[in-house]
Amino acid sequence: MSYTHNRTIADADFADVDARVRAALAERGFGVLTEIDVKATMKKKIDADMDAYTILGACNPKMAWEAIGLEPRVGAMLPCNVILRQTGEGVEVSAIDPVASMTAIENSELKSVAGVVRDMLTEAVDAA
Repeated sequence: MSYTHNRTIADADFADVDARVRAALAERGFGVLTEIDVKATMKKKIDADMDAYTILGACNPKMAWEAIGLEPRVGAMLPCNVILRQTGEGVEVSAIDPVASMTAIENSELKSVAGVVRDMLTEAVDAA
């Protein structure tokens, strides 16, 4: 089982793909709660150079509310991370598979919610 859903967008500007991903997430009810510029962080902290790499912490409040109601400590696994990274082939977009990430939690209702979120994230990645 893969732990992410991935898509590479060739011949696209990183900033353009970033905007497209954010719009696709928003269309599915996700907001971006956190953003980490990994490239800038690595340069600042350890003076390491790398290609563009951003982590977006995406949250759909309705789905998060449902998940927390079923499993109060599931917040330790939220929000759902979506990464954008520059590769030689283009900009790769990867979204976490919530079903895969929550395999340690034995709660069938939560797994059902995670499946819905996985489908929503997959649609967003594919639409970006």
